[in-house]
Amino acid sequence: MLTWKDIISFATKGNPEPDKRVEKSEEEWKAQLTPEQYRVMRKKGTEAPHTGALCTSYEAGQYNCAGCGIPLFDSTIKFESGTGWPSFTQPIKENAIKYIKDTTFGMVRVEVVCNTCDSHLGHIFPDGPEPSGLRYCVNSESMVLDTSVAN
Repeated sequence: MLTWKDIISFATKGNPEPDKRVEKSEEEWKAQLTPEQYRVMRKKGTEAPHTGALCTSYEAGQYNCAGCGIPLFDSTIKFESGTGWPSFTQPIKENAIKYIKDTTFGMVRVEVVCNTCDSHLGHIFPDGPEPSGLRYCVNSESMVLDTSVAN
């Protein structure tokens, strides 16, 4: 189980290697993604709180990257954080997520991106429920829910 100490180590010393890499040109991303997905995933935007389609969805399944399809989170570790974005306590695999120190807007945070295609997902915070204490705060635009992989 990943802890905040692990996350800080990844963000400062390097991330685990992904199982594979997916790289596309900006033109390919624009053709594949909706304008809102492109703004969030490729330009590091965020959706307004409580507006994402997956925010209040608790169906069984697997949350995959909307950019490359790689599994990111399992529905069994999703929780209601009250923040207005889908929240998770752990990634599906340790190397599914890349962690990047983010100093934008005068804050120090840790950005989370897909480790396979570098699509922006959101941020992670050390204020989640036990046992991990982690809260992956993720944009709905960055994920698709695959209910065919029910737990």
